[in-house]
Amino acid sequence: MDALVVLIPLMPFLAAAMIGTGRLVGIVKGETSETFTALTATWAISMSCLLALALLGADLLQKNSGTFSVGLWLDSDAFDCGFNFITTGFSVKLAVLFAMLLMIVMRFSINYMHREAGFHRFFFIFSLFSSAMLMLILSGNVIGTFVGWEIAGLCSYLLVAYAYDRPVAVANATRVFVTNRIGDAGFILGIGLSYIWAESLNWSDINAAIGDLSKGEAAAIAFCFTIAALAKSAQLPFSPWLALAMEGPTPSSAAFYGAVMVHAGVFLIIMLAPLISQTPLVMALLIFSGATTSLYSYFVGLTQTDVKSSLVFATSGQLGLMFLECGLGFWQLASWHLCAHAVVRGYLVLTAPSFMHNVKDIPVKPVAIKFRWLFTASLQRFWIGQITDWVLVKPIRNLARDLSYFDDNIVDRFMGVPAPVAIGFASSLAHLEERTLGIKLDASLDKSNSTFVIGTGLVGAFAGWITGLVHWFEDRLVLEGISKDALHFGREMGHLANKFETQVLRPRYLVLLVFITLLVAF
Repeated sequence: MDALVVLIPLMPFLAAAMIGTGRLVGIVKGETSETFTALTATWAISMSCLLALALLGADLLQKNSGTFSVGLWLDSDAFDCGFNFITTGFSVKLAVLFAMLLMIVMRFSINYMHREAGFHRFFFIFSLFSSAMLMLILSGNVIGTFVGWEIAGLCSYLLVAYAYDRPVAVANATRVFVTNRIGDAGFILGIGLSYIWAESLNWSDINAAIGDLSKGEAAAIAFCFTIAALAKSAQLPFSPWLALAMEGPTPSSAAFYGAVMVHAGVFLIIMLAPLISQTPLVMALLIFSGATTSLYSYFVGLTQTDVKSSLVFATSGQLGLMFLECGLGFWQLASWHLCAHAVVRGYLVLTAPSFMHNVKDIPVKPVAIKFRWLFTASLQRFWIGQITDWVLVKPIRNLARDLSYFDDNIVDRFMGVPAPVAIGFASSLAHLEERTLGIKLDASLDKSNSTFVIGTGLVGAFAGWITGLVHWFEDRLVLEGISKDALHFGREMGHLANKFETQVLRPRYLVLLVFITLLVAF
């Protein structure tokens, strides 16, 4: 029965491949193909659900061995990574729950997305997401989990930007995507440290190696994966991305940020429970982050005026409690809390469009209005987004602009590579000089130009007309203005030198130098 675990993430992937291929070749298109797309996606996730139930039944009857290896994924010198899956324990139970929730959301989406322009695109992405999440949960090593982790994040970006013709949707999707990449950096670093110190990439081996790791090594590995988990589950200081992610359609919001994907961070922490339990520093981080996120979400949620925003902060608050439970060592409670919250929150997000009809006679009394300062801070969401922009986004943008300026105007000149503007200026000035001195190459140029635009019929005549128009533009407008700019070339070079001197004296370069020194030292 262990072999069934391979088919669980494979079925939705095959559905996504069928829908995507059909759409690419033009077979699947328009309203006439909606039935095919809906049936393909629904039957695939339904089969995954049945296979997960069968695997769980075999686990309860103790018929599973615990792991199933498909083969060797990568073998290079001393490094080897197998393609294996987990067939017992919490992973199988959670796979059953998530498969059922995804099946429900998929069925709900058929009527909700009917006659939408992106109907087939939605079900392609949703099927791919379902496969990625089941892969993330059932993988027996960090590489497989990371692959599912990344594909799920990509699908999140694509569905947040579902209405890509709206600038707000694209901006929110980009912000969500970039914020989660910070957590991915921690995940990648955790993978590297696990291989170096634990000498394995299997989850079971990493947890079993706690006796062979020093306290610092165990804390470093646990800390890296914890950063990834905090970012994925929208814990402080990464919380603002969750509210932006609600820009997508309601079914995707229910699956991604209500029932399934947002719990991936908590799942990762539970997977590493034996390792994290031996690192008091990381346990303290979980307690602090979980407690502060719960309080932050509670107070901000009191002043929200739309359903989705209220559900967002209710979700992050409950996730904060799960991290708090993990930090206090209540691992079993956190597992049950995760499963119960996934069911309840998925239901609430799916019923959000009819929420106003259900509570139209219930009075709303904002509790925080009694304290003006708290009410204002809650309305502004405690300025977390603005603080993040000021502390991280703005300095990085300024640094990137300065580095680009330094590369273009200092490094390229030092290496003898002329800037593109200088190249264009020099060539155009040479052309102007030739014209001024009376050096004419009309015969050869006319011959080459006529050869270049030679053609017959309407297309040839049109190409010749376009060529002549461009040549006239360059000859009469571009070259005539260069002589004026050439008079100020020396002065501009002096200004560039002054700008460089001003840039290098800015305080952020001192901070950059300190960071570089620390990286080299440690």
